[in-house]
Formats: sequence, structure tokens, C-alpha cells
Amino acid sequence: MPSEKQRYEPVPPIPTYDEAVASGSNSDWQLRDLAPSPIDGSGAGAAEGQSLLGSRHAHNPTDPASQSSRGSRPGGYRAPTVETDDEGSLFSSDDSDDDEETRQVRREIQEMEIDDSDVRGGSRSSWGKRIGFALPQWRWRWKWKLPRLPRLPRRAATTEGSSSDPEAANTEAETPASRFAFPKLGSSALLLLVARIVAIFMLLGFLYLIFASDMFTSMARRMSSSMFAPERVRVYIEESMNPGNLQDHSRHFTSYAHLAGTEGDYALMEYTEALFNRYGLENVRRDTYHVYLNYPTAGGRAVEILGDGGKVKWTAKLEEDQVGGETAGRQTYAFHGHSKSGDVKGPLIYAHYGSREDFQTLKDRGIDTKGAIALVRYHGPQADVALKVKAAELAGFAGCLVYTDPKDAGYLKGPAAPIGRFMSADAVQRDSVSLMSWIVGDVLTPGWGSKKDQPRVKVEQAEGLVKIPSLPLGWRDAQILLQHLKGHGQHIPDGWAGGVPSIDEWWTGNLSSPIVRLKNEQAEVEKQPIWNVYGRIGGIEQDQKSIIIGNHRDSWAFGSADPASGTAIMMEVVRVFGNLFKQGWRPLRTIEFMSWDGAEYNLIGSTEFVEQNDDFLRKNALAYINLDTAVSGNEFHAAGNPVFKRLLMEVLARTGDANYPDPNDDTKVKSLLDLWNERSADLEDLAAGSDYVAFQDIAGTASLDLHFDGPGHPYGSSYENFDWMDRVGDPGFIYHAMLARVVGLLAFELSNRPIMPFDMPAYADKLSTWVSDLETWAKNQTGYSEKVFKVTKLKEAADEVAMAVRQFTKWETEWQNSVISTNGYETNGLGNKRGEYNSRMARFDSDLLDIDGIPGRKQFKHVVFGPQKWDAYKAGYFPGVRDAVEEGNWEEAMKRMEKVAGIMVKAAENLAAR
Repeated sequence: MPSEKQRYEPVPPIPTYDEAVASGSNSDWQLRDLAPSPIDGSGAGAAEGQSLLGSRHAHNPTDPASQSSRGSRPGGYRAPTVETDDEGSLFSSDDSDDDEETRQVRREIQEMEIDDSDVRGGSRSSWGKRIGFALPQWRWRWKWKLPRLPRLPRRAATTEGSSSDPEAANTEAETPASRFAFPKLGSSALLLLVARIVAIFMLLGFLYLIFASDMFTSMARRMSSSMFAPERVRVYIEESMNPGNLQDHSRHFTSYAHLAGTEGDYALMEYTEALFNRYGLENVRRDTYHVYLNYPTAGGRAVEILGDGGKVKWTAKLEEDQVGGETAGRQTYAFHGHSKSGDVKGPLIYAHYGSREDFQTLKDRGIDTKGAIALVRYHGPQADVALKVKAAELAGFAGCLVYTDPKDAGYLKGPAAPIGRFMSADAVQRDSVSLMSWIVGDVLTPGWGSKKDQPRVKVEQAEGLVKIPSLPLGWRDAQILLQHLKGHGQHIPDGWAGGVPSIDEWWTGNLSSPIVRLKNEQAEVEKQPIWNVYGRIGGIEQDQKSIIIGNHRDSWAFGSADPASGTAIMMEVVRVFGNLFKQGWRPLRTIEFMSWDGAEYNLIGSTEFVEQNDDFLRKNALAYINLDTAVSGNEFHAAGNPVFKRLLMEVLARTGDANYPDPNDDTKVKSLLDLWNERSADLEDLAAGSDYVAFQDIAGTASLDLHFDGPGHPYGSSYENFDWMDRVGDPGFIYHAMLARVVGLLAFELSNRPIMPFDMPAYADKLSTWVSDLETWAKNQTGYSEKVFKVTKLKEAADEVAMAVRQFTKWETEWQNSVISTNGYETNGLGNKRGEYNSRMARFDSDLLDIDGIPGRKQFKHVVFGPQKWDAYKAGYFPGVRDAVEEGNWEEAMKRMEKVAGIMVKAAENLAAR
């Protein structure tokens, strides 16, 4: 060991080549550089330095053992090693020590097996790390590597005649037996061996504790959280939504017609799939279903006025003027999705908006409608065109024509497309006439996924299809038909007159009216492939629990508002979240993006997906955000489950509309929340009409639909193209970008907050409100009696839910206090409880399902949410009870109410259970 008196020696000069290769090159310059040596430079000191830092054998040029020592060459030369700057300042001795002390030092080092390979120029561990400072040798020799078993102290051979001197014994060659001899009890080597074994077991135990207790995941999550501070992610999302990208997406997704199942639709499916992959989503895949679709054919449709002998007096143009251009390909023919094939003739009768009440009015006036052709208007109190055709069928009509009146959506409302928002004279509103509020999805597989090998209902037996043919018309064709009704039947009732110009008098028509032919021969495919596309960003904490964002891709024509505005927004949100993912960010819960097909016909793609995966979704789908006709104006609207109310208000508060400056501060703009409050807006009702239906009403997944509305747009026509959106709908794509920010922030908060921001108290409050609304509505129905119909049990069930919600939400406060008290640390057990808390919160809607379904509409299973049976676009809370009341079966309504109340109470119990 070095003496107490120590000094730092300067680094010796590098020897010349001749000096390095000279005999006895283990010279003083080497020893002074690498190890402490006696000041007097005696042979004993030199030998000692050589024994410690060079070979373990005394150097002899003719000795093979000497030549094989680490770092040596024949003749004793050892190449200099490159050391850090601090390694020239090593300990050296000032005083001469006697040989006995030197030998004692050597023996101690040999017994302890100090690893001096770094200094000797031997092999180094690739994990080794040297500290570049002038520190004692024990500091700069540390290596970051696992402990290793030492080589045991060597014992000298004890053959007869050998020297008993320990010094001499240590210079003898080792034997295999001596190399692996077990250390003696009480020796320092044995203690070191035991210590290292204990250290190994402690390390393994610590690693097991980390991984077995899920601490690693928790640590990774906290590291991710610190790397991606939530507010920085929010700002990134807000600032990254690019109007230029949104414009490009809109241009591409509207560049050609893409009816579900057609070549254009397939091309956009592949493009969507490619974008999902390019933007970095995981597990991108397509999902094929085989469904019933119909397609118009050239020459297969006609509307004609027939004269004497059945000769054609006039033929409707039917088709729109060409507005898409050559690059867009052929425009979609004018037709109704899921319409009935047929070629029928009958007298023409005008029936206003085609509601059941309108047909009843004709009947009350004594007008016979059996075998006639109905002419009705789009829009009105009953907006669902399918139910207009169904009502005409039930009234005895042989066919139905539906036209767009200028008073409802034409020039009388404002400038018509392509320069304005409304329908021009030739514009045709294509639409579906499948009964969405009765059977949703593929009409031949109601209740199960429409895979190729699944059973199917026969087309003629499908309850979701109407039984009479129908076609849409522009008002230029309807004008001629209305003019030919003059003098037939009766003057129309008050309020029935439309806005079609050049109609001197409005008449109802009757069986004496001119005969009209309605021809609708079409291609029908019972197993037409359609394609959904999915992609995801897996959650780091709850991978199976999903926040789903969906938008349908298919369109009646070019579809710049419906659905391309929603498609463009979803793609931009995918791009931004993909960039976050590429930088290492992951949400706590999975975010899934889904592009639906076949939605225009009957919400087919989303419904088939839900029916194919209903059990999984009920357990794991936490929320669904829907984008459809996302931008057609500048007024923000939201319809959805009340659990989104609080979070939506938070997001709207930080999203500004530059078109509305703040009058109190000219440096700011009004937020969407300011504009929302100014018009006293609220979350609107979820009925039918878009892809949230299957999630909310079949799987029980809390759903939200978002859109910017305007006074109108040329829906379903060829005028709804990119040029219209770019010049009229949303110049600059400002509202596209704004809604993309809203969707991005909602997805981030729902997927990344430790506790999902569901507003359960708002849900409880709404349940009580809806019970009262049901009672008020029932009182206005024919046959109501307070003795027969009481909502007492339903009110009590709503109170049970409110009480359970109050109890349930207390835990969130407990969790917050616990985390705050531990300086932000969440134990594994507490984290598991939080995950279960989130799951129970989302499962509340699933617990409100009646697996038997609504009688007569078994696909719809939610006891609270659902569309009205006779108007898909209007919500009917407690739909099973309402259906019975509308049918006049009050006793059945009470039975259904009791069942609903029981399901609500059970859901409340599940929510409050700890």
C-alpha cells in the first residue's frame, strides 16, 4: 500500500522506439506511469511493480509464461495504452519501504483479486465506464457491470523440495486443483464470495419486484408523462391542424363519385388504408362485409306522363346537368338506395310532405289513393324519406316520387348551387329509403355481422325494405307534374303549397289525374363486398380499452360535406396523432380510427362491425366520436350522451373563432363556448341518421356527434363537390381546422387523463328530465289516463341512479387526495382501482341495455336511447315505452316501463358497487 506521505507525479515522457524495444523494457518509465514504486527505485520495488501491474510471473525473456502475459510482447515490450488526462496523477511513495512491507502488499492484493485489467492494458468490458477525474484508484476503476465470481487465491505447489517461502510459492505455476480450490472458512475471499452471491439474489429480487408488481409500467407511464407534458401536447394538437392539408384531403376524397361497393369506393378504401399506414397508425387493416345493395342502371329509370292509349306525352329528365367534369368520371344516376324494383302506373296525387298525417288528410277528404302514384316533398316535420315512402305504401299507393321544393331548400331560401348553398332546379337529392329506425345495417342480416358465410333473410321478407318503387326528382321535373294536376281532385289544404314557380293553382289530384309511369329497374346484389378500414394507437396502460373516432367514406355522389368534410378532419387528426406517436408519445387508453363503408344506404359498415364485435365493445369501448356531415356552415352543434357535456365545454372554451372578434378585447376572438352560450345551445338529442347509432343503441357505448351547420347545402346532389366546399361551404377550410382541433383535444383528454372526464352527474340529471318529458308527452296521446299510465317507478329508478352517481364520484376525490398526499405517486393497487373505476363509468351505458331488444325493433337494445319508430331523425327516449303508447297499448307500455326501471336500478347498483 502507498505510504502516508504521497505526492502526484507528473506524467513521464513517452519513450522512443529504441527505448521501448530494449531488453528489460519493463523499466522505470513504465512503473512510474502505471503504479506506485519506492522512491529509491531499488530492484525490489521494480520487481514489485512488475508483479502487481504486469505479468503474474517474474519477467524472463526466455520464459513462455512471461511472453504470454497480458499486454507483453517478446523481449518484454508492451504497447502504451491511451488513458484519460487524469491518469498521470497517481499515487507514488516518498519514502523507501522495506521488502517485507512490499511483499505484504502483494499478498493482500493477490488474495482480494483486485481487477486491474484497465491499468494493465488487458481486455475491457464493453459495459465499463471510466470517470474522467483525478480521483483515487478505487473511484476510477468502478465498472457498471454485474458482480462476477472471483478467481480463488492460488496456492503454491507443495511438492517435496519446494521452497516454503510464500513469495516463491506465488511465483509457481497454478494447477487446476489449486485454481478451483474452495476458500478457507474465515478468509476474506470467502466473505467476498458470499457477499457477491447475496448481492446477486438481492438484484434479482429487486428486478422481480419491479416487473411482477407492474412498477415498470407505472414508471414508464410517469416518464412518458414527464416527457410529454399534457399542456404541451394540447398546444401541439391545436397548432398542428393544417387547413392546407384539410383542403388537399377534401379535394382527393371528392375527385370522383364513390357509391358503396363501386370502383371509386374501393380506390378510396385503398387510399385510406395507405394514409393510415403512412401516418404511422398501428395494426392497420381492412374488414370486408357482404351486404345487400342496389344500383341504378342506364335506361332503367323513367318518369313519364301517359296520354290516350298509353302514349308518352312527357318524360322527366331525371338526371342532373354535368357538373363534375371529365376527371370526375360519370356522375351517379338519380336513384334511391334500397328502393324497390318495379314498373308501375297510376294517377298522380300530391300529398304534401308525405307524413302519415298528410295521407290521413287525403283520406278524410274522400280522396281514394289506392293504386295511385304519390308526389311528395323532401323535408317537413317527418324528414325521413324512407318513412314517407312507407307511409305512401300503407296508404295504398303503387309508387312514390319525392322532389326538392324551392320553399324548403331552393332559391327561395337563398342563392342556389353552384354559387350558393341551396338546390338548383335540376339538383336531385339522392337518399336511402331503407327503414333505418326499424332495421339498421344490412337489411338481410339484422342482428348479426354480414360475413360471407352467414345466413340471410330473403329480400322479399326483409322488414327493413319498402314494398313500392320510388325515385327522387329535381323541382324542374316536379313543376311539370304539378301543372298537370290542375283541375283534378281538390284545392290543397292550407299550408300545403310549395314554392315551385309557374304553378297557377295547387291541386291534390285524384283517380282522374293524368296517368304517370314510374319505372325503376335496377341491379340488386345480395352479397356485395364493402370495406371498412381500421387503425389504432395502442394505450400504454389499458390497451384493450378504446376511444373510437369514426367517419363513413362512401357517398351518393362527390360528397364534399357528407361525408368528405368529416373524412378530411379525421385524416388530419390521424396525421397529428401519428406524429405524436412517432415521437414516442402513447395515450393511456387506445385510440382507434375507423373508416366506414355503406353508411349512406343504411349505416351498414358501422352496424355490421358492432354486431360482429358486440360483446367485446360492450366491455371495452369507452367512447365513440362520430364525424359525418362535419362542415356545411359555421355554427357549431353537438349531439350526444350527457357524459360528454363538461369536457366538451372545456374544449370549446379554448377553441376560438376568428370570424367573431371579442367586442371587449380587440386582441382576442370569441371562443366556441362564447358563441354556444350566446344562442343558449345545449347537447342535442341522438336519434338515427349516422354511424353512432349502432354504438349507442346496440353496444351501449357513449357517443358524440360533432358538426358545423349552415342554413343549407346541396345534400346528395352532384353540386355537393369540392368546388362548392372551397368557394361556398368553407372557404379557406377554417371550420374544418377548428373542428379538427376540437376532435383532437377530445380524443386526447378521453384517452390520456388518468380518470376519464365523464360527467356522470349530468347523465343522472338528464335521466330525471327525460322521465318528466315522457310523462308530459304521454298526457297528450289519445287514450291517456293517469290511472292507467304512471311513471312513478321510472322516477324512482332515476333517483336511484342519481344517488349511485353521488356515491360513485366520491372515489375520484379520494384518489386525488391520495395522489396529492404522496407527491404525485400512485401505487400499483391504487392504479388498478382507478382502471376499474374508469371501466365501471363506461360500463354504465352497457348496463342500460336490454339484451332482448325493443319489441318489434330487437336490434335497438338501449332502454333510454333510440330513434322514434316513425321518424329516424328524432330521438325517442325510453323508446320501448313510447312505441307501446303510440300503438295505443297502455298496459303493454306499463310492463315495459317496469322492465326499464328494473334495468336502471341494476345499472345504478353496479355503478355504486366497490
